[in-house]
Amino acid sequence: MGRLLYDLKVVDQRSMDKYRKEAGNIGKSSFALAWVMDSTTEERERGVTVDIATNHFETSNTKFTILDAPGHKDFVPNMIAGASQADFAVLVIDASTNSFEAGLRGQTKEHALLVRSMGVSRVIIAVNKMDTVDWAQERFEEIQQQLSAFMVSAGFKANNISFIPCAGLTGENIVTSPPQSASWYKSQTLVQALEAFEPSKAAMTQPFRLQISDVFRGGVQNPLSISGKIEAGTVQVGDAILAMPAGETATIKGIEIDNESRDWAVAGQIVDLHLTEIDPVHLKTGDIVCDLKKPVKNVKAFTTKILAFEHVFPMQVDVHRGRLHVPAKISALVGTLDKVSGNVIKNRPRVVQPGSVARVRVELDTAIPLEVPQRIVLRSGGATVAAGLLEQVHV
Repeated sequence: MGRLLYDLKVVDQRSMDKYRKEAGNIGKSSFALAWVMDSTTEERERGVTVDIATNHFETSNTKFTILDAPGHKDFVPNMIAGASQADFAVLVIDASTNSFEAGLRGQTKEHALLVRSMGVSRVIIAVNKMDTVDWAQERFEEIQQQLSAFMVSAGFKANNISFIPCAGLTGENIVTSPPQSASWYKSQTLVQALEAFEPSKAAMTQPFRLQISDVFRGGVQNPLSISGKIEAGTVQVGDAILAMPAGETATIKGIEIDNESRDWAVAGQIVDLHLTEIDPVHLKTGDIVCDLKKPVKNVKAFTTKILAFEHVFPMQVDVHRGRLHVPAKISALVGTLDKVSGNVIKNRPRVVQPGSVARVRVELDTAIPLEVPQRIVLRSGGATVAAGLLEQVHV
């Protein structure tokens, strides 16, 4: 992503020279491009993305927002928050010897499953570091074959997956054409593949919903601001909205998209909303702001249809929905279901096997705003145990 932003002139030469010098000073000169997105000291010293970084770029016919989500297993909750806002995903694979295989045994699988569980159906797979294997066609096709089989088994349709060989460090086949040594490759660059995707159809006509991804001070004029992606509906300056779970109202004083003031915003856009007439204590990351007349209800329990990644039984879990995560317990296994028809195969099983689909009841420690048919992820002990689609909520 750093290379793409640099080649599209979003990052200027002076900034890039500065990153190269600073990265060289701490012996990580090859990380300079990563620093375009990884801006915190912790990220730069550890050499891993920790939180979601946002940036924007434009091509001749499309405006894009990048949500650069962490790949490291310690920061999966932040990755879930990024994936929940995405129209489509770019999964970056390391083509170098043994690295792809290690990734497939590790985080590549969890990330693919999570992205699919969040409702993202389209993926570009950027097969990166092709320069380290001399742009070998056999290596690219081997990765493509293995990963295609896995992605289809994870629920992706083969025609929604694109494979693009590239080299981030040298910039080949990201914005510019691939090198002569890749003459076997006759398809798109990464930017052309991005442009080929149509944006998702947004839910304009439904009641307004936005999950808060950040609460901040938007300047002297705007002491209280929030940001996030509008999941449904529309909103304009002057509207009164409701913050949940607090149940407090606020008024929208201003709207910004990509640092430009707007009078209104619609579903699918990532926005900054400047608010008045609400105490900051009532706004937290992960909360929902919604339509005053058609609000989201706070719920204490829900029934969900899950796909199990690990063994699932009555157990303590964390429920993740975007930026929101709260402790809960799976209180009942209602039944295991047929993957195709959804019919009940077995009532009240003692345990749900990995790869099985089941209906379970979850009780929350604290009431939170949820509604059908939202998607949630269940994690326990640092691992993702299941992903689910809400079928019923219990207030």
